Amino acid sequence: MRKLHVALDAMGGDLGPHISILAAVKSLQLNPSLFLTLVGQRAIIIPLLKKHHLLTHERLLFLHAEHAISMSDDPIYVLRHMRNTSMHVALELVAKGQADACVSAGNTGALMLLAKQSLKMLEGISRPALVTGLPRKGRGHTYLLDLGATLQCDSDTLFNFAIMGSELCAQVEQIKKPAVALLNVGREKNKGSDVIKRAAMLLEQTEHINYIGFIEANELFSSPADVVVTDGFSGNIALKSYEGMGVVFLRQLKEAVNSNLYSKLLGKLLNPILKKHFKHLHPDMYNGASLIGLRGIVVKSHGSANEVALSYAIEQAIKEIQWQIPTTIANKLETVLLERDFLLHEQ
Repeated sequence: MRKLHVALDAMGGDLGPHISILAAVKSLQLNPSLFLTLVGQRAIIIPLLKKHHLLTHERLLFLHAEHAISMSDDPIYVLRHMRNTSMHVALELVAKGQADACVSAGNTGALMLLAKQSLKMLEGISRPALVTGLPRKGRGHTYLLDLGATLQCDSDTLFNFAIMGSELCAQVEQIKKPAVALLNVGREKNKGSDVIKRAAMLLEQTEHINYIGFIEANELFSSPADVVVTDGFSGNIALKSYEGMGVVFLRQLKEAVNSNLYSKLLGKLLNPILKKHFKHLHPDMYNGASLIGLRGIVVKSHGSANEVALSYAIEQAIKEIQWQIPTTIANKLETVLLERDFLLHEQ
């Protein structure tokens, strides 16, 4: 069984380092081949490890970092002036080959800049993308990108996102040629900005991407698209709208079940069915957005993630290690970008 090594930024997140400890325990229990390195401030992490009797755990290591990055820290300031932070040390473990992946629930902007600095971008990629698999009607997931790493995109960037998202989906979901769509304000070819239209043209011209056209936001989780591509501004809004809808729906369902004695009794009978069919709507169940386009594996967790949600982010990192996602994306990029450049030259 291959050893899998994940570096966990233990200081990231809104709920405190104890969440990282609990998530680490859960992940180690679920994955016998997993080794974790917790990176954080000694004065905070060591007492927590003692409390949970983890100081001598054979698959849990600790590495001291002098500083922690807060959610309010300016990413540019962090990049230029903050050294030896838990996030940077965790990324450097990946860069040096001492860990296979980094997971952090910390400052997204800082994570993106530090990851680009430490791990570098894949050949042909100038901007990374955040992507996650969202549950959809019927089967599997819809992989949505970008979720906020690159707010404004040109056509070439959207095209590159489509390549990377398609390869990630193909490997993780084991789909031979994932269906790829562009998020737009309409399905007709004449709809949308010039950037969207040119991206569509580029995707139509390559045989290596199964491009199926435009979709609208109300089709995100019911369309045949396995991968949906958009800029980071629109993608972030779409993701948070979905998360908010899921939380509100589950809350209203709970209130309805508890509204009177009859519904409470009925709710007890239906509870197993309700959990089975609606638990996927909770944001915890799909926590863990991959920062793709880098030469290493980085997974971003929600800042507000609890230990269950953070363990899902660690699980996402494990999948990407097993499928060697950066390598498979790099190989795909080499083929597709050469073809695209040839076609553009011919025109």
